[in-house]
Amino acid sequence: MGNHTGHEDFVLLGFLIGRKAEILLAVVLLAVYLLTLLGNMSVLIIIITTTRLHTPMYFFLANLSVLDFAFSTVTVPSFLRNLFSDAKTISFAGCMAQSYFYFFLSTVEYFLLTCMSYDRYVAICNPLRYPSIMNSHVCVQIVLFCWLGGFCSVLYPTIIITRLSYCKSNIIDHFFCDSEPLLKLSCTDTRLIQLVTFGLSSVVILCSLALTVISYAYIVSAILRIPTGTGRKKAFNTCAAHLTLFLMSTAVSILLYVIPSEKSSLGARKTPALLSSIVNPFLSPFIYTLRNDLFKGILGEICGRGAVMAQKLLMNHM
Repeated sequence: MGNHTGHEDFVLLGFLIGRKAEILLAVVLLAVYLLTLLGNMSVLIIIITTTRLHTPMYFFLANLSVLDFAFSTVTVPSFLRNLFSDAKTISFAGCMAQSYFYFFLSTVEYFLLTCMSYDRYVAICNPLRYPSIMNSHVCVQIVLFCWLGGFCSVLYPTIIITRLSYCKSNIIDHFFCDSEPLLKLSCTDTRLIQLVTFGLSSVVILCSLALTVISYAYIVSAILRIPTGTGRKKAFNTCAAHLTLFLMSTAVSILLYVIPSEKSSLGARKTPALLSSIVNPFLSPFIYTLRNDLFKGILGEICGRGAVMAQKLLMNHM
C-alpha cells in the first residue's frame, strides 16, 4: 500500500450537527437508500424480464441502474454506520477502496450518459439507420468501453494517493473519503496529484458535457422539424429524462471537482456530495419511469396482474 505512516485508521467527521440531528438524518438516509435500491433493482428486473424493453436505450438504462445501485452503496452504508454509532472510523484500505470506487463509478456514469445522448441522437436524427448503427454488438462494445475507461482513468491517481504519507492528522473533514480532504492530511507534496485529479475530472466532465450538448443541438433541431405536435412531444419525452439526469449530475460535479478548491471550503463540499451520492441515484429510476410512456404502460400491466393474482389468492382463502 506504499509508505503511508502515522495512522492505521481515519476518522470521518461527517456533518457535526449534534446527536439528535444525526439520528434523524440517519433515519431519512436509510429510508431513501432502501427506496434507491428498490427503485433501481425494480427497473433492472423489469428490463431484463420484458422482451419489449430489449432495445439499446433500455440496455443502457439497465447498466445505469446497476451503476446507481453500486454508487449509492459505496458511500451511504458507511455513512449510516457512522451516524448510528459513536465510532466514525474507517481503515486505510477501506478509505482507499471507497475513494477509488466512488470516482470509478462516477466516471463510468459520465461515459455512459454521454453514450446515451449519442444513442438518442441516432434514434431521432437517423431513425432508419438506427437498428444497423446501434446493434447489439455495438451496444455491448460501448458499455465495455465505459466500464474499462472508468477503471483505467481512475486507477493511476488512486495508486499515487495510496503511496502518500499521511502524518498530519487522521481526521477527514467529510462523510466519506473524498480526494480533496484526504490530500489535505498528507505531509507529502501533493501538487502533482492535485493537478492530475483536477485535469482528469475536468476532461471527463467538460468533454461529456460538450458532447452531450452537441448531440442535443442536433436532436432539438430534428425535433423542431417534426410536422406534428404529437410527434414532437413523443420525441422530446424520450430525451427529457436523460437530459434532466445528466444536467443534475453535471452541475454537482462541476461544483465539486472542476471549480478550484480554493474558491470553496471543504465544508461546503459535503452537501453537494451527499446530493450526488444519494439523491441522484434515488431520483434516477423515477425520472426515467415517469417520463417514459412505454415503461409506465408496462408498470401498469405488472400492477394489474399483481392485483388480479392478489384477488384470486384472497378469494381462495375466503
